[in-house]
Amino acid sequence: MYVTDIPNRGSRPATLLRESYREDGQVKSRTIANLSSWPRAKVEALRAVLRDTQPCVGGSLEDAFEIVRTRPHGHVAAVVGKLWQLGVAGLLSRKDCRERELNVAMIASRILAPRSKLATARGLSPETEQSTLGEVLDIEGADEDELYEAMDWLLPLQQSVEDALAAKHLSEGTLALYDVSSTYFEGRKCPLAKLGHNRDGKKGKLQIVFGLLCNKEGCPVAIEVFEGNTGDPKTVASQVKKVRERFKLERLVMVGDRGMLTSARIRDDLKTAPGIEWITALRAPAIKKLVKDRLVQPSLFDEKDLAEISAPGFPGERLVVCKNPLLAEERARKRRELLDATEKELAKIVAATKRANKPLRGKAEIGQRVGRVIGRFKMKKHFSIRILSTRFTFERKQENIDEEAALDGIYVVRTGVPANTLGSDEVVRWYKQLAWVERAFRSMKTVDLKLRPVGHRKAERVKAHVFQCMLAYYVEWHMRRDLAPLLFDDQDKKAGEARRASVVAPAMRSEQAEQKARTKRTADGEPVHSFQTLLSDLATIAKNRIQPNIEGVPSFDKTTTPTALQKKALDLLGVSLKM
Repeated sequence: MYVTDIPNRGSRPATLLRESYREDGQVKSRTIANLSSWPRAKVEALRAVLRDTQPCVGGSLEDAFEIVRTRPHGHVAAVVGKLWQLGVAGLLSRKDCRERELNVAMIASRILAPRSKLATARGLSPETEQSTLGEVLDIEGADEDELYEAMDWLLPLQQSVEDALAAKHLSEGTLALYDVSSTYFEGRKCPLAKLGHNRDGKKGKLQIVFGLLCNKEGCPVAIEVFEGNTGDPKTVASQVKKVRERFKLERLVMVGDRGMLTSARIRDDLKTAPGIEWITALRAPAIKKLVKDRLVQPSLFDEKDLAEISAPGFPGERLVVCKNPLLAEERARKRRELLDATEKELAKIVAATKRANKPLRGKAEIGQRVGRVIGRFKMKKHFSIRILSTRFTFERKQENIDEEAALDGIYVVRTGVPANTLGSDEVVRWYKQLAWVERAFRSMKTVDLKLRPVGHRKAERVKAHVFQCMLAYYVEWHMRRDLAPLLFDDQDKKAGEARRASVVAPAMRSEQAEQKARTKRTADGEPVHSFQTLLSDLATIAKNRIQPNIEGVPSFDKTTTPTALQKKALDLLGVSLKM
């Protein structure tokens, strides 16, 4: 570390505090602080200390400086830098304003350390901050009320932001993935919070429903919040309207699951919107009817694990019947285990009715025990049961079992897309892309961004919170793609796809991804990370506040030197530590 004067054209020289370091075998230097505004006497005092010509406290160079504050910085630089690079801040407002920076902070916080707005505000306070986020965005000291007001400022911008994202990531004639999820509430005051089908396993909890629209690669484009008792199919009409009226797309293929793109929704919402096609799947009762009508039979799969058929109940539509042998084997195994377990427990009840000492008697008592067994294994439909006051008998319904077994591993993809536009294999492939939306839900709700539980009382705040989480996932989605070489994520999905025996077969990872998973090392020998552990690693790049032990000499900030892995991560993201 040294002090040097740098010529500055016609002005007086710039006085800089610099340090030397090695990188790739070369000696380089970088500026730590600009001392041009310091009095010359203080500059010379510091220069003397660095040359070890002036006695220091304790007599050593180490004692000449004190680190008075350390704040994690690298992960902030990565997330905020990527957020700015993607233009998210610019979509909120082209002009610098505090409301924009507060929302950028809340979006970034969802990725860095998802928590309540109160905890986020504390993280921005100079007294309690746990990173450089507040300093980087120049919002240190923002309180909880300011964050709430910034959310109110954000919500009216949602449509314009989504329109811009759609223009960037959706195009005429492309595919859009749409799915619905829900999340539970803490509290009972919000008008959006209703009892409904709870996907979180929180019985009796109020919830909201939200629908996420992504492009074919899973990049989020738009999100909409509905009341908690809204059925999935009822959300479809608003998405069609959004695509046609707001996004101005006349041709689009909407991909949704069988529980949402129902026959009624296809008839009422999709077929009435010219240019909007769909890909979905049939429910089990519809597949059973196809089997019963002998439209689906084993001979279809003699040469290939998928076949395209037509059916009277689906005029003008294409049905692609798929059979996954591995899935069929797994379902058959589970059924055998459940049947055997049910039969074993029912046999114990039969024995109890026949024992010499205190035999089980009474329809109610016997029925109660039988009910517990049936409820446990969910196999009632496969057994014929007869309960009398003194005895109990049962037997398997083999016809029912055979009928169900005939459907093992079979699913049917339904579409209105013409065959000359999309082949059978592509129809199945794009239906399976819904897994990307499911991944988004997992990330938003639990794994990374922790959208749930929602604690806001005002409907507008709930919508703003969900929108912030979507924007956070938008940033994370791009970061994951850039950082894939350092993550367990597969950076070569096309190679993985090429390894599959067919589109029906389970998805496969590339050999490169499998090697990373096996060795826990990257191709360069670096440790492989998850997204969260890599952020934690970047957080060890700290900004230190250093106070020279010289009277009158002010403190300065010094950022720690990144490791080779950290430098690579920042390079992959295309961001800098200097913000």
